[in-house]
Formats: sequence, C-alpha cells, structure tokens
Amino acid sequence: MTGIGPAGRRYSRGAIAFHWAIAILVILNLIFGLLHESLLEGLGVMPLHFEIGITVLVLSIGRLIWRLTHRVPPSPYHMAGWERVLSLAVHWIFYALIILMPLSGWAMMSGGPRPHQVNWFGLFDLPLLPVTGTFSGASHEFHEIFGIAMAVLVVIHIAAALRHQFILRDGVLGRMLPGVEPKHF
Repeated sequence: MTGIGPAGRRYSRGAIAFHWAIAILVILNLIFGLLHESLLEGLGVMPLHFEIGITVLVLSIGRLIWRLTHRVPPSPYHMAGWERVLSLAVHWIFYALIILMPLSGWAMMSGGPRPHQVNWFGLFDLPLLPVTGTFSGASHEFHEIFGIAMAVLVVIHIAAALRHQFILRDGVLGRMLPGVEPKHF
C-alpha cells in the first residue's frame, strides 16, 4: 500500500484469494450447470458440479466473514455516485447468489422422489437437508434462476472490470489482481 493514495489501496490478500478462488469455481460451475444437458451430456460432470458447489458455499461463507471483518478500499474518487451504488449492489447480490445457489442445489438434491446424497470429492457424504419434495422442486427452479442471474452478473462484472482497465485506464482492476500494483486515482 505504500505510495498509493487512499482511493487506490488494493484489496487485502485474503479478499483477493477468496475472490479469485470463488470466481474460477463459479465460472467453471456455470459452464457445467448451463451446458450439462447439451454440450457436456455424457461426460458425467454433475457430481463434480455438486462438489464444486459445496466448495463455493464454504468459501463464500468464509469470504462473507472476511468481508464483514476487513475494510475494503474506498471507491475511486472519480466514480459517479450511481456507479458506486451500482457496484456495491452488484457485490452484495454476488454474495447472496454465491451462498443461495449452492444451498438451493443441495436442497434440490435432498428432496424429491429420489433424494441423492452429495459426496464431497470422495471424502465424505453430505447429509440430506430436511426438505419436502415441493421445497426441492422450488429449489430446482430457484437454482436455475440464480444460475442465469449469476451468469448475467459475471458477464457484467467482467465487462465493468475490462472497461476500467482498457477504456478508463483507472487502475481499478489492479486493486484485485494478485501481484499488480494499482495506479493512483
């Protein structure tokens, strides 16, 4: 953080590690989830999809705790008020989705006519959640809606990061990239 103005401080190493680990797993799981019935059919990716989902859930709870106990760098001074509000809203929607998506998937697997225990990378079975078939069906619908919302938000988030990097050239992306020192704002 030395030599960087207050608006240019980068995120902590913990925040960066949580961000990129979850981002990679979410994007991978979006690909598995959205394409499993078409392009990935027959490859048996769904057990891995479930395992990654549970990993995202655990990491997301850790990330939320980290976020609530560590300060984030302030928004750049040049960002308009609406951009700051939109950025904050999108980040909190991400927090909600990275927790609700795995939970809805777990609930979906736990109920219905054929409950299915999820095994986590061959180490242990997760217990079935005490849900009814109706709740399981609703969880399936929510899981799909959350998945589409997550995909849209990921695209918007990446587009915004690229806008900051290549159009505005304001160093915002550097605050979250490991090993990159962000520019002054």
